[in-house]
Amino acid sequence: MKELIRTGDQVLISYLTHRLAEAGVESFGMDAHMQRSLGILPQRIMVADEDYDRAQRILDEVRREG
Repeated sequence: MKELIRTGDQVLISYLTHRLAEAGVESFGMDAHMQRSLGILPQRIMVADEDYDRAQRILDEVRREG
């Protein structure tokens, strides 16, 4: 697994996870429990090594939209 993004922006995390799922890219959110408890730590979105390039393109699209 590779880290795609690390952010505390919950809206971005939610939207990116949705877009990845639409494209058939399985993602795994790490540190979500820490984000909820403390509210200060960034959450990581991880993807499989073989999906990383496609996921990075989707992340780039999401950033351009925002």
